[in-house]
Amino acid sequence: MNGKGTANAPTGTGATGARAVVTKRSYDDACGAAHALDLVGERWALLVVRELLLGPKRYSDLLADLPGISTTVLSHRLTELERGGVVRRRELPPPAASRVYEPTEWGAELEPVIMAFGRWGARSPAHRRDLHLSVNSFVLSLRTNFDAERAAGVRTEVLLRPGGRPFLARVADGRLRIRPMDPAGAPAPVTRGDHTDHTDGPDPDGAQTDTDTDTGTGPGTATGPRADIAGPPGGLAAVVYGGVGLAEAREGFGVGITGDREAARRFLSLFTLPDPARPAGDTGTNGPAGG
Repeated sequence: MNGKGTANAPTGTGATGARAVVTKRSYDDACGAAHALDLVGERWALLVVRELLLGPKRYSDLLADLPGISTTVLSHRLTELERGGVVRRRELPPPAASRVYEPTEWGAELEPVIMAFGRWGARSPAHRRDLHLSVNSFVLSLRTNFDAERAAGVRTEVLLRPGGRPFLARVADGRLRIRPMDPAGAPAPVTRGDHTDHTDGPDPDGAQTDTDTDTGTGPGTATGPRADIAGPPGGLAAVVYGGVGLAEAREGFGVGITGDREAARRFLSLFTLPDPARPAGDTGTNGPAGG
């Protein structure tokens, strides 16, 4: 660690030391941003890092989560990221006994960069939200687009299962914390009365979202998550960002909720996308973008 509490960047590998070029092409520019692009600016490189930010993955996992990448390109990106000190390999002990990839401490510092980059890109009028969305993309989008103002007074805990992978999400004091969980150790939601999402039950999609304060002593804070929210990442994103109601999401995407349905609905309402950027030539006479 350096004196400012951030990880020290590696000084290089092999005989070439700090001047090692990790890709075949370089900007040959002393600017730190230019060198960062030397390290992670190749096609797919940042997306590979994104897919490792929430836990180590095997090579086959990365191929599955990046369906547009070829095995050759993935192999090249991993080699370059390792050489640059951004990613490392390690062997899992038995019984797993497999090789996984994970970011180095320095590489993990790219998370806020990727989050800011994603929020900037989401403002593009050409951004397509109907394309593939990985589990990591969805979870990182929640961290990126959490709206602290909407969360004022909210204190709750839910279990998220995008694509079947469990994450524990906790909202308190205007902050969101999401952490991955071992699938074998994921807790069951604590139910309150008849809040379980039955497929033939009523859907309160038309109700206005509130910010009722959970006291911190009831379910979801001391004894377990109040709701279990499961579904494909794209389906969950359609609810969070696309205005799709829970009934429609259940029928169209297989999104399901177990436990306190109102707590789940409240949680899913705490995220907002940035306003779209104005198209070129828009003088702004028609009001703010996205308004």
